[in-house]
Amino acid sequence: MKSACVLLYFFFFFLLFPSIAESKTWALLTAGSNTWGNYRHQADICHAYQILHRNGIPDENIVVMMYDDIAHSNYNPTPGKVINKPKGPDVYHGVPKDYTGADVTPKTFMNVLKGNKDALNGVGSGKVIDSGPDDHVFVYFADHGAPGLLAFPDVAPVLTKKELLHTLKFMNEKKKYKQMVLYIEACESGSMFSNGGLPDNINIFATTAANPHESSYATYYDDKRETYLGDLYSIAWMENSDKSNLTKETLQQQFQKVKARTNLSHVQEYGQMGISPEPVIDYQGEGTGSWLPAKDTTEYPTTDAVPAPEVPAAILEHRLEKATSQKEKMTIEMELMSLLRERQRVRQTVERIAEMATHNEEQRFRVLEGTSGKVTQLDCHHEVVHAFSDTCFALGKSDAALRHVYVLANMCEENIPVPQILSAIKEAC
Repeated sequence: MKSACVLLYFFFFFLLFPSIAESKTWALLTAGSNTWGNYRHQADICHAYQILHRNGIPDENIVVMMYDDIAHSNYNPTPGKVINKPKGPDVYHGVPKDYTGADVTPKTFMNVLKGNKDALNGVGSGKVIDSGPDDHVFVYFADHGAPGLLAFPDVAPVLTKKELLHTLKFMNEKKKYKQMVLYIEACESGSMFSNGGLPDNINIFATTAANPHESSYATYYDDKRETYLGDLYSIAWMENSDKSNLTKETLQQQFQKVKARTNLSHVQEYGQMGISPEPVIDYQGEGTGSWLPAKDTTEYPTTDAVPAPEVPAAILEHRLEKATSQKEKMTIEMELMSLLRERQRVRQTVERIAEMATHNEEQRFRVLEGTSGKVTQLDCHHEVVHAFSDTCFALGKSDAALRHVYVLANMCEENIPVPQILSAIKEAC
């Protein structure tokens, strides 16, 4: 009789409060790069999946986007395995490959978040964030960035601040979530939300690896693999999630710990601060009883960290130190020279664009030297950045070009007419 009463109680409870019973956690994990030199981004994403999976989020609620050219690369000394820290466990096993290769695009990213199944019919797994008004959504992105943009692989353009904010506002208007949390690993990532970019009244809390005008950092260089295994901000939050009781630790507590460990860039927070006192498990797991620690919670020193734009050169310098033959040394030195020539070519091109687009020497100086990372002229920025990527240097595969996007952003902030900037880009390239 007593058990029957209990069952009856729960029946009426869930009947009266269905939203409590049906609340879910959804996650989108995206690595926006490819090639062995960017190993760390896919390793970060795979590690993040292991955390969410271990904490009870079912695979049907986790969407993974990554190029998937690392685990089975000819460069990989442990085929089929990916690690995210020295001597670390394989984080690749079991990871859903929802969107890989040419499907890893800004368009796919936005359609997944919007829950647009029709647009993804025949693309990858077709899986989307099929969330509702009572659900929590967690978004983690790891890749290169620049003022007002997040980069994707060389087969795709970039995701601009305008596109990201439009997607988030669309989700809010369509009641696609109760609350959302975003963790963004990219250079100048703070520029995606700063200067009033992320409203504080749409139930979104975001943290970024860097402020609007500085690099994020790679760390954990691996001699065996000759690449970096992780990113400083990313391994900070994930290694914290591996060992901390996420049913008790709040988002704000994790933010403060990540901020302290990410000691070379300034980790930022944006949006609705009222969300930050909530437990991390609500976004990285399926409820208060689902947290489990990782088997390996070892943390290693990050004294080898380098700015993300310097990773290609740093990898070559590590290889040069190991080289034994003169021929090998000469080959690596030529690769370093090629990197320097590419940087010079990009710089000269951008200077020419600025010279043709600006009105006077004073304005040209502000455009070329201003490094605030401010991006408020979203329409101009979106159009100019895409034109530069399509016409001059593909931003998805040119670290050197990404480092000069600030000049394009500055021209927009100077209110130089868009046709004038586009004309300069066309002529210079």
